[in-house]
Amino acid sequence: MSETLTSLPAADGFRMPAEWEPHAGTWMIWPERPDNWREGAAPAQAAFAEVAAAIARFEPLTMLVSARQWRNARDMLPASVRLIETTSDDSWCRDSGATFLVDAAGRLRGVDWQFNAWGGLYAPHDQDEMIAAKMLEAERAPRYAAPLVLEGGSIHVDGEGTVLTTEECLLNPNRNPDFSREDIEQYLKDYLGVSKVLWLGAGLVDDETSGHIDNLACFVRPGVVALTWCEDPLDPQYAISRDAHERLSAMTDARGRSLEIVKLPLPGPLYRAPEEAIDIGPAAGSMSRGIGERLGASYANFYIGNGFILMPLLDPAHDEEARGILATLFPDRQVVGVPTREIVLGGGNIHCITQQQPVGRAG
Repeated sequence: MSETLTSLPAADGFRMPAEWEPHAGTWMIWPERPDNWREGAAPAQAAFAEVAAAIARFEPLTMLVSARQWRNARDMLPASVRLIETTSDDSWCRDSGATFLVDAAGRLRGVDWQFNAWGGLYAPHDQDEMIAAKMLEAERAPRYAAPLVLEGGSIHVDGEGTVLTTEECLLNPNRNPDFSREDIEQYLKDYLGVSKVLWLGAGLVDDETSGHIDNLACFVRPGVVALTWCEDPLDPQYAISRDAHERLSAMTDARGRSLEIVKLPLPGPLYRAPEEAIDIGPAAGSMSRGIGERLGASYANFYIGNGFILMPLLDPAHDEEARGILATLFPDRQVVGVPTREIVLGGGNIHCITQQQPVGRAG
């Protein structure tokens, strides 16, 4: 059984590694929720399978899948993908899954954050609250139970003491209404092993996660941040991206470096077509899947793995420009693009459905 620890990760010498540090593998959750994924989730499953197959070319991949979907997933996924039978409410492993930590001796542990479905976006979510503990159990990795409601998509770390996040998300009263900004900063330092928190303001326009950082900006290496950029003054993203740029330009990281900012184009804007809408009904929370809604699409929602970058293909007008920028930022990694509109229709993208496990031995 995975041990639950009462100490704090930072005090124990543990930190969250940067995404570009070596992985033992990647975790995902198979989609099937009918009020989030259209047509019985079949198009989404095809998209998830393509993402999984791309990752599995480079590193081990584990897919959490329900009993009723096990055979379907096994048939659709490469034989190298490990399936673990697990009940879940939805399929956002970045947000409901464990945040893995390592120490200087190469030991692996994980954080199990509180999870409330992005402030009550869908219900029920009791099974998703258990995903992190199940992942750590499977790896026999000791578990830190954090008192903070937090999703993995709301944080990016540089592996050298800095975490990047947004005020819109972490200071949102639908997450931790009883905690101050200072309280939240201290929890981030205690549980991620960081020493400095960099706050941006709002996240991507119409991102139903309340502004996750992984749709707006991310570290690509220490001292360098990729930022979603909008050139249209009439688009609400224009002001958001400029505010983020101004903040980043005035910031230094935990080691005192000024930040280099690289702009990624904004796809679209993209909107939900009539055939892509879902009549959710009243029971799902505040989630909406209506015709004409703007989709939270961003090239910043890419995934860094062992020797590769997996990027979303979203808009033929900007896909190749984004690919070229990422290829320049990561010259030693192969940039692989996969079509992800079906994932965006469910409220996220590649980074949202993946969770990296760094190299380390449980202990």
